[in-house]
Amino acid sequence: MKHPREILLGSQAAASALPVCDHYAGVEVRMRKSLQLQAEMSQEFGSCVFDVTLDCEDGAPVGGEHEHALMVAELAVQTMQRAVAGSSAPRVAVRVHPVDHPAFASDIATIVHRAGAALCHLMIPKVESLADVQRAVDAVDQVCPARAQSLPLHVLIESAAAVQRAFDIASHPRVQSLSFGLMDFVSAHGGAIPASAMTVSGQFSHPLVVRAKLEIASACHAWGKVPAHCVVTEFSDADAVQRAARHAAGELGFTRMWSIHPAQIRPILAAFAPELRQVELAARIIAAAGAAGWAPISLGAQLHDRASYRYYWQLLERAHRTGLCLPPEVQGYFLSAPHSTPLHKEIA
Repeated sequence: MKHPREILLGSQAAASALPVCDHYAGVEVRMRKSLQLQAEMSQEFGSCVFDVTLDCEDGAPVGGEHEHALMVAELAVQTMQRAVAGSSAPRVAVRVHPVDHPAFASDIATIVHRAGAALCHLMIPKVESLADVQRAVDAVDQVCPARAQSLPLHVLIESAAAVQRAFDIASHPRVQSLSFGLMDFVSAHGGAIPASAMTVSGQFSHPLVVRAKLEIASACHAWGKVPAHCVVTEFSDADAVQRAARHAAGELGFTRMWSIHPAQIRPILAAFAPELRQVELAARIIAAAGAAGWAPISLGAQLHDRASYRYYWQLLERAHRTGLCLPPEVQGYFLSAPHSTPLHKEIA
């Protein structure tokens, strides 16, 4: 029997597959702590609820790029080797240098060759065009043909020109997600956008910043990719992080968000999680739809068909990705889904 993901999502499946939080770390001690936290929270929630991206672009010291790449590759391999059989697999990514940086080729040769099988994706920063994406794809595939067509790329949109080309960039089949680089986007405008637009409040009010976010989110949804929201630099203010995440998810169409401090991870998960009453309603609808062979049904004097099934199934997937407990009538779908892990206790 086909899984609801196959029946309902089609090209939209990728947009439901990633954790809602992508946590960045660039210094070795913080990388190790982040990977340990990922393992602990995977045990707590029964699934991997955030990615850890090891950062070469901002993390590597000038002149020490190769040594940093070697360390990152070794960490990724060690993390995969330490994974306990039967537990949720770790999700480790790497942000390499931009394609026009002198260290880019060395990053790819070192990291993909040594640790390609241990990575969930590569983040390519400062992508300006579809040609930049293809250059990255060619470099990856040349170094590690065995990983060809299976190592997804995430790209970082950081300029006005890249925003203009977001739909083209999102169309590449190897691109899984687009992220918005707020700080570089603002600074690329030569002072035309004030520094306040980089704050937690300003980034949701300045028209050019909001427009860029909407373009990126729209491009992703048009091509079935994952839009990832930018950082909140006020990392010690958990309430501000959660408000920003709710705004990004509820009003701008983002389904994922960056974290730059461990204290931001749980607020992001909470903000992207659906309300429990909505989870319970979705479970009733999906269970009834499955029993009806996905034909139209009437529930609570409302008609539901595959359009609403798709919405409520995606809501259940988001609940699963944010660590919520699912009602028993739909747990089996997640236990049998590809790459899923056992859930913890049910909703009371």
